[in-house]
Amino acid sequence: MSIQKRKKEHVELTLNRDVFYDKKTGFELYDFVHNALPEVNLEDVDLKCSFLGREFSFPLFISSMTGGYSDAGAVNAEIATFCERRNLPFGVGSQRVMLENPDEEKSFSIVREKAPNAFIAANIGGAQLIGGLSKKSIHTLINSIAADAVIVHLNPLQELMQPEGDTRFGGIKEGIMKLRDSCECPIIVKETGAGISFKTASELLEIGVDVIDVAGAGGTSWAKVENLREQSKLPMHQFDDWGIPTAICIKEIVNLKDHYDFELVASGGIRTSFDLVKSLALGADFAATAQPVIKAIFEPDSSPDQLLDLWMNECRIILTLLGCISFNDLNESHLRRV
Repeated sequence: MSIQKRKKEHVELTLNRDVFYDKKTGFELYDFVHNALPEVNLEDVDLKCSFLGREFSFPLFISSMTGGYSDAGAVNAEIATFCERRNLPFGVGSQRVMLENPDEEKSFSIVREKAPNAFIAANIGGAQLIGGLSKKSIHTLINSIAADAVIVHLNPLQELMQPEGDTRFGGIKEGIMKLRDSCECPIIVKETGAGISFKTASELLEIGVDVIDVAGAGGTSWAKVENLREQSKLPMHQFDDWGIPTAICIKEIVNLKDHYDFELVASGGIRTSFDLVKSLALGADFAATAQPVIKAIFEPDSSPDQLLDLWMNECRIILTLLGCISFNDLNESHLRRV
């Protein structure tokens, strides 16, 4: 199956089938500590937050979703227009298909046309970095969308479940190092839903990665997606729930801030404003989500703006009830185990 058809199938499955972990994110283990004397006015709550030196209206990164097939350009254009209008950062889907087939570049480059001022991250898989990405390819990745950062996505579980998957993972760390040395943009490394451990985060930070996006278990299970595909002749459903819950990833990796200068993004099952606030209270600097946004794009009578407005209004109320004037005031004392 071509990469283009596979990308389209992925989107359709995430929208129409049960592709979620049975395993929880870990956020359900925490409740907020209600403050009956908050001393904060709702209208004074400030939702702005910074990421990689830029200020945004809300601490929500729209995670990499799609690109590289006929309908993807329209989806990316809508996401880009939304992020430009609402001052949110976002990342394109894997640009591997564009490097292999230059005709697909338009489904990615459309984002900069629609979002001339937005923060946009390029995206390439770790497996494509084995042996080092050529300077021409790096130039193409970045310049096609005038990228502000480069995301390297790690997805060994998904690749191993995928009939067409890459099963060679030796050399990815060295490939990230070479990219770091050849690229002036910040490097973001993210998983795709199975989580990043303390040890892996330590290794990534040691080689100069700027941002760790944990992409933990509890949201979309890409093992389950691959096992549901018609192409999967021998599905291995015992791996559908493999991974480290998002909250555990955050709690472990935040301890590395004592030794490294980096930013921590919480993703993997961020489905509500409550998840977002809990992730920041646990120590993340920013949150990220994909599935709720793409669902809002495709479902009738819904839109990303409606979703964002809801989350922003709820976050103002949550912060007020915690006695916080901004997200910067959050810490683990605002949570209790249940």
